[in-house]
Formats: sequence, C-alpha cells, structure tokens
Amino acid sequence: MKKNIAILATDGFEELELSSPKAYLEEQGWNADIISLKSGTIKAWKDGNWSKEYNVDVVLDQANEADYDALVLPGGVINPDLLRREEVAVNFVRSFFESKKPVAAICHGPQILVDADVLKGRKVTSFFSVKNDLKNAGAQWEDSEVVVDNGLVTSRNPNDLPAFNKKMVEEIKEGKHERQTV
Repeated sequence: MKKNIAILATDGFEELELSSPKAYLEEQGWNADIISLKSGTIKAWKDGNWSKEYNVDVVLDQANEADYDALVLPGGVINPDLLRREEVAVNFVRSFFESKKPVAAICHGPQILVDADVLKGRKVTSFFSVKNDLKNAGAQWEDSEVVVDNGLVTSRNPNDLPAFNKKMVEEIKEGKHERQTV
C-alpha cells in the first residue's frame, strides 16, 4: 500500500538525516514530501559547512497532516531550532500525535517535540547535547541507537541511520498507534 510521508525541515538540516530516510522511504515505493517554512529550496548542512539545496515539495502553511501517514524530523543544530520558533511547525508536529500517526526524529530533531509538548512519559534518545532538554520535558532518555515508543522512533546521530530507517518503516507499516498520544 502506497504511503505519503511528510519530512519537516528548513535551512540547516543535517544532510544525511534527510537524504537517507527520504531515499529509504522512496525505496519502499512511498512518497516522501519535503515540507518547509518557505517555497523553493532549503539548504543542507554537512561536515560543518553549508551543502546542497533540496527542493521543497509543500510549504508548511499549505500542508495538512491528514494528507500524510507519518512524519520525519531530521536533525542538525540549526534546523530544529528554527522550526520550534514557528507555531505552525509546532502545531503540525503535534497534529501527528493527536492523529496517532508514527513520528520519527533523529539527532537534534526531537527538540521540536519539546515545544509540541508530546514527550511526557515517552522513551526517547537523541544527540547527547539535547538529552537534558528532553528529560526536562518529561521524557525518559536513553543512550541507544534507536528507541521506539508506541509509534515514536528516535535515534542519536547519522551513524544510527540504518537502524533508524528500518524501525521508521516498520512503525509506518504498522499504521496508527493507539497509544501514540499528546
């Protein structure tokens, strides 16, 4: 069954944390839209420098959670910080939890989950520098390559992408998770 996946990102996303999940999702025969705050392109970050530009498929103002089966949140230091400042982005993320749909976040990506207020009591992992932010938001943080908690998939860094991608697809195939809540 064909799935539509939203990848929410803006300038400063960690390139491999968007390109690898997107390619893996498309290998499943699924559609993976890059959704961003602006139209045109967004610029990747790689090895401490700006990298390639990626085409935006849907502007966030025009995106609707109901059109998607799951959400992917790439990391990078800049990307999640810019997204969490925008109420439309925070509300978009929260809507996937309200609809009990799978959400996958890697590295610094889980930072926006703090602002979406969806972490209380959830098991997660992330890049180590944001673990206290997640714990302060009520999450149970652990240092593992991938953590799955009722449709929420999290990983620490690009080295974890093989495990992250596999679990992300597994959770998406399972569909809605009744215990995936706000």
